[in-house]
Amino acid sequence: MERRLTPRGLERKRQLLDFAARRFAESGFHPTSVAEIVQGMGVGKGVFYWYFDSKEELLLEILQAAQLDLRRAQQAAIEDEPDPLVRIERGIRASLHWLDANRHLDTLIQFARTDEAFAPAIRRGGRVAVTDIARHVQEAIDTGRIPPADPEVLAHCILGVTDSLARVQLIHRGQPPDEVADTAVSFCFEGLTRAGSLSAR
Repeated sequence: MERRLTPRGLERKRQLLDFAARRFAESGFHPTSVAEIVQGMGVGKGVFYWYFDSKEELLLEILQAAQLDLRRAQQAAIEDEPDPLVRIERGIRASLHWLDANRHLDTLIQFARTDEAFAPAIRRGGRVAVTDIARHVQEAIDTGRIPPADPEVLAHCILGVTDSLARVQLIHRGQPPDEVADTAVSFCFEGLTRAGSLSAR
């Protein structure tokens, strides 16, 4: 649904998105009703349906906004850094700091991965992330920083390691994001420097 919104309307929509994201993360998407959301916000259902056709559309917007915000955080951390390996490291660190600051959004992303209605949106975001990382990996290969290998496969490896460490060490064990990032960067860079020899076997 496309509507032209005033600055006040945009702010109200943002408030709805933020409130619903936290409520979904706390209580679950399916158990949370539109009535609970509008009651919690102190508005009528008409306000909700002015911005969203359904609860499902609301969550899709939350997920898309979260993925975009994460990507922007990564890009801001990388900026104009010329070294592709430093860009990869900064991207990993930015990702873990974003997850630490937005745990409720990460909860929704994990839920969405398992739900047929929302999993395609998460997969699309994953493909963008792989493309972003693969570009830096390819540049590192081209400049001789790491041995030749399939950059897309290596991008998946970096994402997998970072995501798994985030789940276990950051989210479940409460380890500080910088410490988790140190582990992720060390492990990934060791793998990147040996990738060519491993793929040749």
